[in-house]
Amino acid sequence: MQFLNGITLLLVYQLVGEITVRLLGLPIPGPVLGMVMLFITLMIRGKAPESVDQASTALLSHLSLLFVPAGVGMMAHFGRIADEWVPITLALLLSTVITMVATALIMQVTTRWFAGPLPEKEGGNE
Repeated sequence: MQFLNGITLLLVYQLVGEITVRLLGLPIPGPVLGMVMLFITLMIRGKAPESVDQASTALLSHLSLLFVPAGVGMMAHFGRIADEWVPITLALLLSTVITMVATALIMQVTTRWFAGPLPEKEGGNE
C-alpha cells in the first residue's frame, strides 16, 4: 500500500505541474515543474515520506525499462536520423561541450562562494 501511495503522490505532482504549465503558458514541460514542486516540498519537510521513498526506489530499480520507448522511437525514425546525422551530431557535441564548460564554471563559483575568502599568508612576500 505504501508503494501505491507513493506513486499516487508522484503522479499528483506531475499532474499539478502539467496543469500549471498549461494554465500559465509556461515554456517548460509540466513534469519538470511538478518535479521542482516536489523538490521544494521535500526541502521544506526535510525528508521524503516513506511511501515516496519506497516508490522512487522501485522506479529507480527498473529505470532501464523507461528507455525502451525512446529506443523504439529512434528505430521508427531511423531514416530521418540517417538523413540528418550531421546536424544531430553537431548539436550533441556542441551541447555537451557547453554543458561541461557551464558545469565547471558553476562549480568554481559555488566552491568559492561556500568556502569563503581564503586566509592570508603570514610572513610577507616570499
